[in-house]
Amino acid sequence: MMSVSAERRNGLATRLMREYYSRVFAYLVCAVTLATGAYLGFLPMQKLWMVPYALIYPHLAYHLGLHFKRKHPELTVRVLLCLDGVHTGCALVLLNLVAAPSLMFLLILFVTALITGGLRYLALAALSVLVGLSLTTLAVPVDPQLDAPLEMTLISLVATLLYVCITAYYVHEQGLRLAQARKAIESEQEKAASLARNLAKYLSPQVWESIFSGKKHVRLETQRKKLSVFFSDIKGFTELSEELEAEALTDLLNNYLNDMAKIALRHGGTIDKFIGDAVMIFFGDPTTQGAKRDALAAVSMAIAMRKHMKVLRGQWRAQGITKPMEIRMGISTGYCTVGNFGAETRMDYTIIGPEVNLASRLESAADAGEILISHETYSLVKEVVLCRDKGLISVKGFSKPVQIYQVVDFRRDLGATSSFIEHELPGFSMYLDTNNVQNFDKARVVQALEQAADKLRDKVIL
Repeated sequence: MMSVSAERRNGLATRLMREYYSRVFAYLVCAVTLATGAYLGFLPMQKLWMVPYALIYPHLAYHLGLHFKRKHPELTVRVLLCLDGVHTGCALVLLNLVAAPSLMFLLILFVTALITGGLRYLALAALSVLVGLSLTTLAVPVDPQLDAPLEMTLISLVATLLYVCITAYYVHEQGLRLAQARKAIESEQEKAASLARNLAKYLSPQVWESIFSGKKHVRLETQRKKLSVFFSDIKGFTELSEELEAEALTDLLNNYLNDMAKIALRHGGTIDKFIGDAVMIFFGDPTTQGAKRDALAAVSMAIAMRKHMKVLRGQWRAQGITKPMEIRMGISTGYCTVGNFGAETRMDYTIIGPEVNLASRLESAADAGEILISHETYSLVKEVVLCRDKGLISVKGFSKPVQIYQVVDFRRDLGATSSFIEHELPGFSMYLDTNNVQNFDKARVVQALEQAADKLRDKVIL
């Protein structure tokens, strides 16, 4: 693949050659017009030197400007345009301001200026013409003549029209090439965006966004942050994996992880990794809402996951999976080391520290459907979440017993104002969250409950 510097050099060389040929052709038009005037006797022989000068100058300007254009391209273009304007002004005076050739010379100059740099360059060219007129008028007396020989007028007109047409054709071709290049760039950008979207699936969205926005650098670096760390797995999954075929187990697991990931992202969690049926998530990096809100978001996510397991169990029962499966979770809050770990060629964005180990141990100690949290997490969420004191437990890797708490539910959802009703028995499972029922679905929910009640009421159960 061509490097950026090589592409720039090629682009500069192409531009230099384009300007070179354009200037050669413009001065050739002037030389032909002047030579015709000399041949017809309209131009005095002592002014015939302008013809070889017009033929030589473009080559001289190209070679002299070649070195400066590489270092100061825009400045060199402006200087050469000013010299073209001065030359045009001088030519007008030496031609005694004869109408037709003078207008043709001005047309060539102004068309070139507009193509090169727009109105700003047009104004610069006009000013340069005035400078050339003024300087030449001081040195050479002017005898204005309005009429030129018909042949000279026709030659200048045809040559100028030819220059304008060729220039317009070239600009058109350049526009087509630019359009093709733009399409190619857009196609490459779409491919790069598609590739980035595919690669992003291997990263947490927050990490991916921070890298692509330039907020984080992809290098081996870490920092200390206060995070809330979450671990979960499915109790009974190992036994289930021995009973199900690999394909059915894969579908079940992917369905479960997909739903859990959606809940995690909805609560702002950074998904660290999936390990079989286990999930590791942390809150507080790359973005944070403060330790208290991060901890509350982690616990809120855990409660939402526990509730959603009732929906998944209903789906699994419909697929013939009758073995009950429950999620168990552990959450701990504290300072961790977060960042890129690994090698320069292969790294993971993850976290390490005692709080990571504690959250993992709490998840292992939890019963089915239980959420265990550390004392630090409890102190941050206790005003919003009701928890039960589970006392002290010995945790591997910690010299002293650890105080833990069991998450019950949000305080607002307990008692008479509870927003949900749930119940499970063999052959019966119900989970109703009134906060999530839309108003336009209310009648359908009531109808479904009434139909279920009528069927159960009329059923004779032996």
